[in-house]
Amino acid sequence: MTVVDAHSSGLLERLPTVRGEFIPNAPLSRETWFRVGGPAEVMFRPADREDLCQFMAEKPADVPVMVVGTGSNMLVRDGGIPGVVVKLGKAMAETEVDGDLVSAGAGASDPAVAAVARDAGLAGLEFLSGIPGAIGGALRMNAGAYDDEVKDILMECKAVDQAGGVHKLTVEDMGFSYRHSEIPDDWIFTGAVFRGREDDRAAIALRMARIREMREQSQPLRTRTGGSTFKNPDGLKAWKLVDQAGCRGLRIGGAMVSPKHTNFLINTGEATAGQLEALGEEVRRQVLEKFGVTLQWEIRRIGLPGDEEAWENAA
Repeated sequence: MTVVDAHSSGLLERLPTVRGEFIPNAPLSRETWFRVGGPAEVMFRPADREDLCQFMAEKPADVPVMVVGTGSNMLVRDGGIPGVVVKLGKAMAETEVDGDLVSAGAGASDPAVAAVARDAGLAGLEFLSGIPGAIGGALRMNAGAYDDEVKDILMECKAVDQAGGVHKLTVEDMGFSYRHSEIPDDWIFTGAVFRGREDDRAAIALRMARIREMREQSQPLRTRTGGSTFKNPDGLKAWKLVDQAGCRGLRIGGAMVSPKHTNFLINTGEATAGQLEALGEEVRRQVLEKFGVTLQWEIRRIGLPGDEEAWENAA
């Protein structure tokens, strides 16, 4: 298996001085909900947004940079990720309330932001409690659940480009559509401001409890999974297409389509990233063959392929 290696490539020696932390050959399987995948050639944990901006401005232009949040909706391939993977930590996860505005760092978890809004008596952010990710990822994909989306509550956000420049963006600037934004893929979100509306704390808490109950009943929450695998096609439900194509419980190696919710893939314990991706592609093939519908991945698949044997076994 070919895996990225910061020591053999000499990447670490080429990077600028930072106040945060560089970690060579950082295992990304620890950072993702699937618990699979190769390492980051170098992981960078910035001390704060200024540290991130300085790093982006001073790094060699040929060094690729990618950000990783909670790893809930991500599949890191077995060969790992070349270049630098940015991991936003607690220093960029602060959440504050000012009137009806909730400011959150991009590293803050979606449920934590929903809880802060609840405690402040602000409604409208409850749906975030049902999204197991971080604010940066929610901005990137216009995350949504239970008929609400980020575009419905966003006032403004900030992102850092590849040259270290900071951009202040309104909801109109984001170009939101279903599970998508038009912001360049290589920009890194650092924070956002959301608008809530005043409501009774108990009523907000009740709605969040109902969301939690619905998730418990319908989703395989206590498994190694990556959340919703495919986007819903226009007017259709991805899970229903997968189910009706006969893919419920389908397996490749240690990867399985969840028997509980067919739009979830599960690592049963020994799966590789290659097996999980191959299983997803097999599901897409069967749905296309049966219904003429091409499912689009919602899970973000990143990095280099590893051992090709996993793909050969899937054939």
